[in-house]
Amino acid sequence: MIRIVLAEDQGMLLGALGSLLSLEDDMEVVGSARNGDEAVTLVQELQPDICIMDIEMPVLTGLEAAEKLHTEQCKIVILTTFARAGYFERARKAGVRGYLLKDSPIEELVSSIRSIMSGRRIYAPELVDIAYGDNREIENPLTDREAEVLELIAEGKTTKQIASVLYLTPGTVRNYISIILDKMSAGNRIEAVKKFQEKGWSKR
Repeated sequence: MIRIVLAEDQGMLLGALGSLLSLEDDMEVVGSARNGDEAVTLVQELQPDICIMDIEMPVLTGLEAAEKLHTEQCKIVILTTFARAGYFERARKAGVRGYLLKDSPIEELVSSIRSIMSGRRIYAPELVDIAYGDNREIENPLTDREAEVLELIAEGKTTKQIASVLYLTPGTVRNYISIILDKMSAGNRIEAVKKFQEKGWSKR
């Protein structure tokens, strides 16, 4: 029997997915989580064979949860609507065994679970095309220091607070921010942070 933990913040989808998987003779849903932190706890407590997670969840995202569970025996499957190369790269580095799109038929998910249990890695063709095809996204354009400034902005720190943390003058921080906005083609700090995180460049 393949023991499965599901993590999805949309209650209706969580219930439907659990019901459909439970119809399979060789699968059992042993736990359900509404956020990434709950998923980590359930996997550590229940030691399931598979954990299927959404990416966009509160407290911890599916990718953050996968990174925390990297050393666990449980095989992680990301089920998402986001076909982004940056997300895919983070998932791959976190040891995720499957990365599938939510609009895939349930039969495809069931087949993928069995294949993953037999030792295979299953990635949606659309994601592979984005990550390795002609439309591959550019590498992170920010320097380590610029990325550090943007990570602190993402934490909600002001220019003065960033200057204090990094031992810089507020003027230098403002210069960094100006460069960051230009490199990220962003109109403001929030937009820059969003693009940075969506492309999977954030390390936090």
